Amino acid sequence: MEGVMMRGRKQLAIAVRQPDGQIVVEVRPNWRLADYIPWMRAPFLRGTAAFIEALVVGIDAILYSANASQPDDAQMGKLEATLATVLGLGLGVVLFMLLPTFVVQWLTPLGWSSFWLNLVEGLLRLTIFLSYILVIGLMPDMRRFFQYHGAEHKAIHTFEAGEPLELAYLRGKRVEHPRCGTAFLLLVMLVSIVTFSFFGWPTLAIRVVTRLALLPVVAGVAYELSRAASRSSAGGGFLGWIMVPALLLQRATTREPDDDQMEVAIAALRQLLAVETDLAPC
Repeated sequence: MEGVMMRGRKQLAIAVRQPDGQIVVEVRPNWRLADYIPWMRAPFLRGTAAFIEALVVGIDAILYSANASQPDDAQMGKLEATLATVLGLGLGVVLFMLLPTFVVQWLTPLGWSSFWLNLVEGLLRLTIFLSYILVIGLMPDMRRFFQYHGAEHKAIHTFEAGEPLELAYLRGKRVEHPRCGTAFLLLVMLVSIVTFSFFGWPTLAIRVVTRLALLPVVAGVAYELSRAASRSSAGGGFLGWIMVPALLLQRATTREPDDDQMEVAIAALRQLLAVETDLAPC
């Protein structure tokens, strides 16, 4: 996937580098669940809405990016892209949410309190998550994906600094960004430790059900914390400390991009700014 997606309030722009080197950009409406279910804008519900929106928009972006950068005989269908996303999401739930509680089940005979069992489960979940990020970062395709991630952040930093969207300005910018979704993922892992501990250490079957049922709650709390921490970090508030581990984690989910990749990010952001004139640097 040789591309970058930039989302605005009402529109999104996807820029892709084709095999012949040409950059193509497509602008689409930014699908929002709250436009159909207004109460999903409420605090703690909007986190779940944002997650669903990311899935819907992400499937379309992956499909467009993959097809725009591939010859006609290697085109991916929407069903194929949807199944791949659903399978990936299911694998993530099993790997990060269910596997830790299955593993820690073996410690139950030791007589540890529910507090320690939940803490070990949470730390194991965090360890699996971090290890997964580090391992996939070794794959050449994912490394390029992370480079495009860094290019996206550099373009946003440049825009927010009020500077021209040109390579000379992007090169000196950081690849980390405080409003990146990486902070949300990390907070999901941390919030789950606290949330699940309130339910003690019931049977394995009940734990599996509660972990799955509480995912929207965990996501909602993590989303609100992420928003508050991002604003606090920008204004020097006390919640800014939450962003420190998130920015450190972004060193694993981003890479320094090359000029070609930064040109793709510039093309996406320029096109978005052309259709969303109310956007302004932060």
